[in-house]
Amino acid sequence: SVLRLNMFSKVLKNIVNQGARQYSSKKGLKVTVCGGSGGIGQPLSLLLKQSPLITDLAIYDIAPVTPGVVADLSHMDTNSNVTSHVGLDNLKDAVANTDVVIIPAGIPRKPGMTRDDLFNTNISIVCDIIKVIGQVSPHALVGIISNPVNSAVPAAAEILKKLNVYDPKRLFGVTTLDIVRSNRFIAELKCLNATDVNVPVIGGHSGPTIIPLISQCTPQVKFDHDVLVKLTKRIQEAGTEVVQAKAGAGSATLSMAYAGAKFTTSMCRAILGEPNVVECS
Repeated sequence: SVLRLNMFSKVLKNIVNQGARQYSSKKGLKVTVCGGSGGIGQPLSLLLKQSPLITDLAIYDIAPVTPGVVADLSHMDTNSNVTSHVGLDNLKDAVANTDVVIIPAGIPRKPGMTRDDLFNTNISIVCDIIKVIGQVSPHALVGIISNPVNSAVPAAAEILKKLNVYDPKRLFGVTTLDIVRSNRFIAELKCLNATDVNVPVIGGHSGPTIIPLISQCTPQVKFDHDVLVKLTKRIQEAGTEVVQAKAGAGSATLSMAYAGAKFTTSMCRAILGEPNVVECS
């Protein structure tokens, strides 16, 4: 089914198939942000601009503000070059010879909306982008942030299958925000440093399908049943918590950008040959 959930923890290593470029001699990578001028895209691009692993950062969006966003980013004294690509006609240039594509494009949630309510608009946007990636850079690693992630990933997979370039090791739904939230919430309850906590989360990124495996947390933690139920519910509904707190002015843009940058960095580290890079997706 097109709407199957992608609920696997993927190990990002040994992913370069025969015919793909060899990365061992590369000093840096090209990363493309599709939707780079949006609420998530701008802070995500800001974080990626600071990465020493990235030498070329391509910002794609349909918004006319995109050249201004890129001009702003380009003034930062970090090593990467930033390029602007506006409109679908320029998407091919944005993804040409890219190593990683991260996609936060689409409309955000508003109060009272679920992630699934974004389906009609956002799936169309994602599929347009995926089609061009499949035609121009089929060997790129692709991370989809756009909601609903649980539907966007299988829809993207079907597009790539039609182009005969589908590789499940190269297509990811970015659910890192659920892990980041789980780590933070558990750290608060147990008075731990959040950077020392790691909780695997499975089930995709759609309300009740978000399943934090608290029993597998590092370090081991124990909670009473009632606390465990409340904690799990808070993790599942954390996105709604932010949407309501922003009172119609947006969704979880900053924490999502942080999580997206974290996942993108892991993909870059894996491409550059670092062993045992593991992320849930």
